[in-house]
Amino acid sequence: MNGTNFRMPARRWATVATATVLAAGPATLAGAGSAHARTDQGRASAVVLRTGLDVSLLNKTVDVPLSVSLNEVQAPGNAEKTALSAQLDGVNGGQPFSVLSADVATAKATVSATKAEGYTDLAHVRLHVPGLPLLSLVEVDAVTSRATCEAGKAPVAASHLPGSVTVLGKRVTVTAGGPTEVQVPGVGSVRLDLSKTSTTSRTAAATALQLKLSVNPLKLNVADVEGTVTLAGATCESPSVATDVQPQGAPEGAKLAETGGGSMTPYVAGGAVSLLALGGGTVIMARRRRG
Repeated sequence: MNGTNFRMPARRWATVATATVLAAGPATLAGAGSAHARTDQGRASAVVLRTGLDVSLLNKTVDVPLSVSLNEVQAPGNAEKTALSAQLDGVNGGQPFSVLSADVATAKATVSATKAEGYTDLAHVRLHVPGLPLLSLVEVDAVTSRATCEAGKAPVAASHLPGSVTVLGKRVTVTAGGPTEVQVPGVGSVRLDLSKTSTTSRTAAATALQLKLSVNPLKLNVADVEGTVTLAGATCESPSVATDVQPQGAPEGAKLAETGGGSMTPYVAGGAVSLLALGGGTVIMARRRRG
C-alpha cells in the first residue's frame, strides 16, 4: 500500500512539472520576441474662406443663414478654386451672388510620419456679402497663413498680410497689435483682427484675417447682415513620436529565429530534460522500495 501510494504521486508530479515547463516555454519565447510600435500621423487642415453670417430681410420676418466655405481641406488635401457664389431666397432676386473671387486661392494640408502642415495662399481677393452687390466688403492684395507641427518640435503658426486692406471702399492699414474698426455711414461697421495665431505643445492655428461685421445698407433688399468671416485659416497637430513597447520580463534583443527557436530555447529544453530525469529517478526508487 505504501509503495503504491508513493508511486502514483511521484509519477503525477513528474508529468505535471514537465508539462508545465514545456507549456511555459513557447509562452516565454513569444513574450521575449514580441514588440509593437504606436504612431499617430497627426492632423492638418486649411481653408481659404469660412462665413457664419445671419441675413435678415427688410421686414425682419425671415432670417437666412449664410454658412459657406471655399477650399476647405483636411490632410491630405489640396484645393485651388478661385471663386465662390451662393444663393439665398429674397436676396439678389433669387439669383446666385458672388461671395468671393480671387486670382489665386490655394489651400493645402499635408501629413507625414514626422510632420503635419496646413497652408493657404490668396492674391487679389474680393469679398462680398448680400445686399452689397457693387461694393466689396473687403479687398486684399495678398495673404498667406501657415501652421507647421513637427514631431518633437514646438509647433509654429504664422500669417502674412502685406500692405493695406480695403474695407467697404475705405483703404485702411491693419496692424497685428489689436483690432481695427471701420465705420461707413449708411452702410455699416466692420471689425478686423489681423494675424490671429495660437499654439500649444502639439497644435498650431493661424488666421490671416478675421472680420466681425454688422452691415445695414440703405434702400436695398437686405436689412441686416451680421456675423463673422474668416479668411486664410490653417491648423495642424503634431504626429506622435513612435515608441516600441517591450513586454515586462522580456530580455533585450530577444527575437525568434525563422525555425521557431530563440535565446531562451536552450534553457527551456535543459529544464525539461532535467525534470524528466528527476521524474524517472523517483519512479525507480519507488520500485526498489516496493521490491
